[in-house]
Amino acid sequence: MRTLCSSTLIGEFFVIAFAGLVAMKDPDLSMAAVWTVSGIAMFLCLVLCGLVTRPGGVALGWALQIALIASGFVVPTMFFMGAVFAALWWASVHYGRKIDEAKARFAARAADAPAPDAA
Repeated sequence: MRTLCSSTLIGEFFVIAFAGLVAMKDPDLSMAAVWTVSGIAMFLCLVLCGLVTRPGGVALGWALQIALIASGFVVPTMFFMGAVFAALWWASVHYGRKIDEAKARFAARAADAPAPDAA
């Protein structure tokens, strides 16, 4: 699960950076405010890459997805991009857990298998 979720979060990191560049063109927003919010969100993406397998990591990821969708109020394209990344986040969590379960079953079978004769 960690690999899939981390890949999604790294993709979000770049999308947030590009959204920050777009938001800078809004005359009502200061550059400091745009990059403070974008920087915090980008930092959270990187931190969550390491926390995704810990308790609450997936929930924090969902909170980030909601914030990404809500950023569409500033950069309207982010409504779409946020929805796309929320779907990717769901898929990463769902299929990542299935892959982890399959790996555990395979490891258990390998541990129970008799050792081949070294003839």
